[in-house]
Amino acid sequence: MSKVVLRRLLEAIPTLFAVATLVFALVHLIPGDPVEMMLGEGAQPADVEALRARLGLDRSLVAQYGSFLAGLVRLDLGQSLHFDEPVARLLARHYPATAELACAAMVAALALSLPLGVVAAYRKGTWIDRGARFFSLAGVSMPNFWLGPLAILAFSIHLDLFPVSGRSGWRSLVLPAATLGLALAALLTRMIRTALAEELGKPYLVTARAKGLGPARVLVRHALRNALVPVVTVVGLQFGALLTGAILTETIFGWPGLGRLLIQAIRLRDYPVVQGCVLVISVTYVLVNLLTDLLYAWIDPRIRVT
Repeated sequence: MSKVVLRRLLEAIPTLFAVATLVFALVHLIPGDPVEMMLGEGAQPADVEALRARLGLDRSLVAQYGSFLAGLVRLDLGQSLHFDEPVARLLARHYPATAELACAAMVAALALSLPLGVVAAYRKGTWIDRGARFFSLAGVSMPNFWLGPLAILAFSIHLDLFPVSGRSGWRSLVLPAATLGLALAALLTRMIRTALAEELGKPYLVTARAKGLGPARVLVRHALRNALVPVVTVVGLQFGALLTGAILTETIFGWPGLGRLLIQAIRLRDYPVVQGCVLVISVTYVLVNLLTDLLYAWIDPRIRVT
């Protein structure tokens, strides 16, 4: 297993290199001069040139790209142009908030979708099934930029149940996690319902019932475990979507994570911070997909990770 993990990590290196190159190219194509934004429009030309030389922005793009790659090899993401501190320190300070929000959204989505999808599949064709399908359709149809402000108006301003913004305890986590996880819960509910309903009609379950196994054991021990294989695939892929979706959600709720930092860095033309944020999100996405592959063998022993 350790050899498989090492091989998958080595296979991810070209992907991360391509992402780093693309991000570097796109970030430097953004209009605007970060030095002029830092000093203001009334700055003297000499001061502008001095700061540009100190930050290394007076060199060619090829030279800056070479320095960028050399820093990545040393795990050095450079110095922030605006915050004037190492990018790695900035990311280390903001990453826990994003990870907390993404994990809370995933837990909320699974806690809602798993029982709802199982009951809908087991009671296929009933009002519960129809209600679950309606929830799936409604959930994927509501974008975060609409649901987030609506949740703030309803639960923060009118009912005064949760904070409007910030990160100060579990109560401040409820609304952003629910906003971020609702669409995923709707998608997973539909997938679990479809996969489990298909699994319940297979002959091996009829044999299991004929051998005297109870309905609960047949459902949970056999049918649900096999039905979760495609669901795990979607969960792994959607965790990366949670990280990218957190960019908008963190901005709406003032959550101090990578998403909000990325928006600030783009607005301030802080190239190293933008590159660092995207690279960290990409690495997290690759690692989550690696863990997803390894989970296949645990859920279904017939699958061998190669």
